[in-house]
Amino acid sequence: MDQHVRRMLWLALIIFAPLIYLILFQAAIPQDPGYHILADKRTCLGIRNFGDVITNVAFLLAGGAGWLWCYRHLNTGARLSWLIFFAGVTLVFFGSAYYHTTPNNNTLVWDRLPMTFAFMGLFAALLSEHLGARWERPLLIPALVIGVASVFYWRYTNDLRLYVWVQGAPLLAIPFVLAMFRARFTHRWYLLFGLGFYALAKVAEINDWPIFEATGQFVSGHSIKHLLAACAPLMLWLMLRRRRAVAEPAR
Repeated sequence: MDQHVRRMLWLALIIFAPLIYLILFQAAIPQDPGYHILADKRTCLGIRNFGDVITNVAFLLAGGAGWLWCYRHLNTGARLSWLIFFAGVTLVFFGSAYYHTTPNNNTLVWDRLPMTFAFMGLFAALLSEHLGARWERPLLIPALVIGVASVFYWRYTNDLRLYVWVQGAPLLAIPFVLAMFRARFTHRWYLLFGLGFYALAKVAEINDWPIFEATGQFVSGHSIKHLLAACAPLMLWLMLRRRRAVAEPAR
C-alpha cells in the first residue's frame, strides 16, 4: 500500500469515525432548552437582544468580502466551494439575527441552515484543493445535502448527533490535511488561524453569562462569540487573497 493510499484511508477514518461513534455508541443528543436563555436581553433601537443581533453584522462583512473576491477571481482554486462557503457565512447574518430576536428552536433552524452551507463549503474546498480539483463537485453536492439534512433531522427528531458531525468534520480534517497532504497553494496556515478563532468563539459562547458579568454587563460572551467566529472566514478571505499556487515538484 503506497503512502498516498494510507493518507487517504487515515483521512477517511478521521472524518467518518466520529460519525460512526455518534450513531452506534452515543445516545441521541437533544437540544438543551437552556441554549435559548442568553445573558444580554437588552432592547435598543426597538431591537430585542440588541447586542446578540447587531454583532451578526460581522458575518455580513466577512462573508460578503470573501464572496465578492471569489466571484471576481475566476481562477480561485475550488472556487464554487469557496463561493458556497462565503455565501453561507453571509446568510448567517440574516439567520442568526432572526434567531436572536426571538430565540427558540423554530428560529434556530434559520440560524443553523446557513451555517451548514458554510461548513460543507469549507469541507469541499479543503479536500478538493488537497486531493485534486476533480473531487470538488462529487464532494460538494452530497456534503450540502447532508448539511441541510442534519438541521431538519435535528428539528424533527430533537437529535443533534448528525449536526454535531457536520460542524466537527471539517474542523477535524483541517490539521490532518495540512500535516499530511502536499500544499497546492501558499499561506495554508491561515486555516489554522481560522480554526483558532472558531475555538475561541466556542469558549466565549460557553461563558456567555460569566463574560457578561465580568464586563459589568457591557457585552456578553455570546456577542463576543459572533465577533470571534466572524474572524474565522475573515482569515480564509485573507488566505485566498494572498496565496499563490505552489509549483509541482520535478519528477
